[in-house]
Amino acid sequence: MSRGPAGVLWDMDGTVVDTELYYIESLTSIVAAHGGVLGEEDHHAVVGANLWDMATIAIRAGARRPAAEIVEEIVAEVALRLRDGIPWRPGALDLLAALRTSRVPTALVTMAFRSSAVEVVRGIPFPAFDVVVTGEDVSRGKPDPEAYLLAAALLGVDVAECVVIEDSPPGVAAGVAAGASVVAVPCYVDLPASEAYTTWDSLVGKDHAALVAEFRGRRSPDRPDSADRLPA
Repeated sequence: MSRGPAGVLWDMDGTVVDTELYYIESLTSIVAAHGGVLGEEDHHAVVGANLWDMATIAIRAGARRPAAEIVEEIVAEVALRLRDGIPWRPGALDLLAALRTSRVPTALVTMAFRSSAVEVVRGIPFPAFDVVVTGEDVSRGKPDPEAYLLAAALLGVDVAECVVIEDSPPGVAAGVAAGASVVAVPCYVDLPASEAYTTWDSLVGKDHAALVAEFRGRRSPDRPDSADRLPA
């Protein structure tokens, strides 16, 4: 059995940075300008969604603007707020640093545009990621596995030998569909218990050893969902 994951693939919003609320507030403002209101279901749908799906949500809620304009405004507002200061998720930077020390390849996999990802990567006080995949690099956003499959390919590793760290239902679904071991760390939306992934309350106190233990546990022959994913 492998000693540990060949790579760790990180979601960004809600996982590395606490920015899900930025998108919700931006959409709320856009919709309100046209007399509309985002409902609770809309708020949940925004979490982990790609930008074009967010624009669809805004239009459905009453925003009378082209989707491209809505996306452009969201991207600009989020980038501006990130330049004012980056709200890191608890434990994220410590775990990233531990992975760099252990020389584990890492990728940032986000449905945000590259401009937002660049702001986050620049704010990390060490070279945290070997690869960055954004919503502009794929034709299908999460929950489709395309972004995670691309990230693993760019790292030169088998996605089935990777751990994905996610916070949202679409992101978790994407990681599972890609065939990776998935650790869910919910932020704004609860995730139901499932044998398809592991849920952690927080990244605080988690290190490389914790991810190795999780990776090995997901591939234990005793797990009913692991037999078809064991390394040859």
